[in-house]
Amino acid sequence: MAYIDRASAMRDIAPLFDIEGVPSEIDRLGNGHINDTFLLKTKDGEKEHLYVLQRINSNVFKDPDAVMSNIWNVTEHISKKLETLEGEHERSVMRFIRTKNGESHLSTDDGAFFRMYKYIGDSISLDLPKTREDFYESAVAFGQFQRMLSDFNADKLNETIANFHNTPDRFNKFLKAIEENKSGRKDTALSEIDFVLERKEFTSVLMDALEKGEIPLRVTHNDTKMNNVLLDAETRKQVCVIDLDTIMPGLSVNDFGDSIRFGASTAAEDEKDLDKVHFDISLFEVYLEGFLKGCGGQLTANEIELLPEGAKMMTLECGMRFLTDYLDGDTYFRTHYEDHNLVRCRTQFKLVSEMEEKWDEMKALVRKYK
Repeated sequence: MAYIDRASAMRDIAPLFDIEGVPSEIDRLGNGHINDTFLLKTKDGEKEHLYVLQRINSNVFKDPDAVMSNIWNVTEHISKKLETLEGEHERSVMRFIRTKNGESHLSTDDGAFFRMYKYIGDSISLDLPKTREDFYESAVAFGQFQRMLSDFNADKLNETIANFHNTPDRFNKFLKAIEENKSGRKDTALSEIDFVLERKEFTSVLMDALEKGEIPLRVTHNDTKMNNVLLDAETRKQVCVIDLDTIMPGLSVNDFGDSIRFGASTAAEDEKDLDKVHFDISLFEVYLEGFLKGCGGQLTANEIELLPEGAKMMTLECGMRFLTDYLDGDTYFRTHYEDHNLVRCRTQFKLVSEMEEKWDEMKALVRKYK
């Protein structure tokens, strides 16, 4: 993907969107590695407006049309819901700007794609929660995301990444990686391979529940990290869920589970010293309480009952993906040293083991808040 400078972005791209005022300043925003992002300021007489202009990385998102269709459908649905609520909700959803031709995004002759949305001011994002309250607020935000979209037909969305959280499919790819052993590393990961094989039956629990109609297909975010929630800069209350590129049909329990996978761990994802890696069940409870509050009663009884399974499934699946990539020769995840993916998978499996040790407590907590 070719680099675009600030001057070209402001001069050639920004005016093609249906913005208020005239572009006056532009700066690069954030340090993302996927999309090219700018903060745009416009002047409309004495008024100033702030927008985010973003070049979509079509190397990562192969079908930007499908991505943007999902985003527009979901954000417009939420916007209509917010109009029925009392209070000020301008910052409660990402508000995208159409092009002057009425398109959801802009395609250029060189194959690039651009989109624009209103900048959400007076807010912060955190890579990791600084307090338990921060983690709680992120849970409320993702729970509200589920509540706002509880009546949206997920079948209307595009599956932009096929089988993204289809754990049985991930397991089959893992088996293929063992068989092919492209990296020649299989003998260095035998205990980790056995760890996954011993849990083969578990890998299908959630997909089986979906196929049997025991849990519904829902709109899911699929990247429920802390930094994808904006908090109010002053009050630290949740403001808005952002980074909607991976919105797809999926399972609510998986969105919950991915947050637990990273947020209830006591160590980094690639911590080499496993003595530092623990599953903090008190943080599981913090997130559980906030998530269910945000959902506002919109989850089914079966979904709530399976929230611990979601946490274990997403952690096992992530570890399995790291291990698969290790066996394949590190072709997917970026690594910084020889055994990086093996180290990553070990932290996830340590968390899975501790979840299993505390399984009865996890299930009891779910019943407490059910």
